[in-house]
Amino acid sequence: MILVNENFLKLKAGYLFPEIGRRVRVFAAENPDAPIIKLGIGDVTEPLVPAVTKAMHTAVDEMAKKETFHGYDDGGVGYEFLREAIVQNDFKSRGANVASDEIFISDGAKCDTGNMQEIFGLDNVVAVTDPVYPVYVDTNVMAGRTGENDGKGRYGKMVYMPCTAENNFVPELPSQPVDMIYLCYPNNPTGAVATKEQLKKWVDYAVENKAIILYDAAYEAFIRDDSIPHSIYEIEGARKVAIEFRSFSKTAGFTGVRCGFTVVPKDLVAYTKSGQAQPLHPIWNRRHCTKFNGVSYITQKGAEAVYSPEGKKQVKEVINLYMSNADTMRAALTEQGYQVFGGEHAPYIWLKTPKGVDSWTFFDLLLNKANVVGTPGAGFGAAGEGYFRLSAFNNPDKVKEAMQRISKI
Repeated sequence: MILVNENFLKLKAGYLFPEIGRRVRVFAAENPDAPIIKLGIGDVTEPLVPAVTKAMHTAVDEMAKKETFHGYDDGGVGYEFLREAIVQNDFKSRGANVASDEIFISDGAKCDTGNMQEIFGLDNVVAVTDPVYPVYVDTNVMAGRTGENDGKGRYGKMVYMPCTAENNFVPELPSQPVDMIYLCYPNNPTGAVATKEQLKKWVDYAVENKAIILYDAAYEAFIRDDSIPHSIYEIEGARKVAIEFRSFSKTAGFTGVRCGFTVVPKDLVAYTKSGQAQPLHPIWNRRHCTKFNGVSYITQKGAEAVYSPEGKKQVKEVINLYMSNADTMRAALTEQGYQVFGGEHAPYIWLKTPKGVDSWTFFDLLLNKANVVGTPGAGFGAAGEGYFRLSAFNNPDKVKEAMQRISKI
């Protein structure tokens, strides 16, 4: 008799974003003429910049010639030309010590944040912020690390660290021992950022407690204050306790192309039950290369072009467009009387729903009355109830129209 992995049965009925998509499809089918504006999932709307597409076209031509054809890359970890470009532009430029062979090119940060938990034991205690990006929780549920769902969206063995307006959406250190700590800054969904002083507390905690920080920095390119760290490796001691995830999806519009990377320092260790230290770099390398054959040469050449002088300028222009949208949304919603957070160093607006209106009711209200799609805060965890996320990824004119429609309800 074939047995199912019963951990999957502990998950909530549906993943957040497919459920949003289902509701929008039903509404659109019933209202075919409704001019829907989507500010829900964090999918980009602007096309790839010319420097990237030029590089990819050149790569396609190379793939058509025997003498320049490329098959698998170096074991699936990524081509050296891209890994070195990442080192020079993303880390050395910020004073962070990262070597090219500590970088693993992948098809996106979502995949890596979900897959990384495989290399850790099931007895580890997992700590997540609340609200939280659902992948961090769901993949640990699938692995059997979290216990049962309490019926309110929380799992018995998982430690939830509330992120509220009162603590500026940066959690306090846990009051109980934890082993795996998921942090995301700039944060999805709240749009908050963490200072160097705040991250130093977490690094020190991880060092003292022999814990690991799983640090999602997918939105670092949207930071507009140079004093705010882009990488956790800007923090002293982080190489000993942190893994960092990055993505080209939001930075350079690669949501439909798929490319990201993960940094696993060679200083990083976890422990056997007998207390023996085990370097994690070779373990992740083994897992990565066993289950993944690498990102295409064409895609990696496109990613490399993001770091060219032309690419940097063009990508920055697109990021500025999205952040200008965020500014428009913050100003309009604040004027309308909403309590608004985020949108200053991240492409997300996190707003308080009107008193007495839960987040899914607010979702339906916006969809039905304004034909605007957002994301209910409850989908990100119990502490997200009463909040709502809007994405700045859209055309500026549509963003302005969406704000006007919201003002009328």
